[in-house]
Amino acid sequence: MTTRGTLRVGIDLVQISRIAESLEKFGERFLRRVFTDAETAYATAVPSKTSERLAARFAAKEATLKAIGLVDHPMNWRDIEVRRAPSGACEISLQGGAIDAAKLSGISELAVSLSHEGDYATAVVIARMKENPEQ
Repeated sequence: MTTRGTLRVGIDLVQISRIAESLEKFGERFLRRVFTDAETAYATAVPSKTSERLAARFAAKEATLKAIGLVDHPMNWRDIEVRRAPSGACEISLQGGAIDAAKLSGISELAVSLSHEGDYATAVVIARMKENPEQ
């Protein structure tokens, strides 16, 4: 069975210490440029986990761009939001230009998985394509 043309995958790996450095160097400006208010609130709720939570969300945003096919296109980072469901699972929510790009690419659904260990955070995003792109 082949799924060619029906699924796209994006993956990204981020060094947590680099996110910590950006946070230290640029502070609120970095947070406001890259993360939504909800993402920032979740990440900073436990100060000892802030950098790893932000790094995982940054990786998810990059992986989403890859899955949608927008790696070389300018995008507002805040148009891609990682939300935490009541179950604890994470979800991708698109806004603005990211919604338009996903529609143009024929994306009907996104799934994300985040992980962090040591100094690294990673995310994998799977994008399901519409069976009939004209829909």
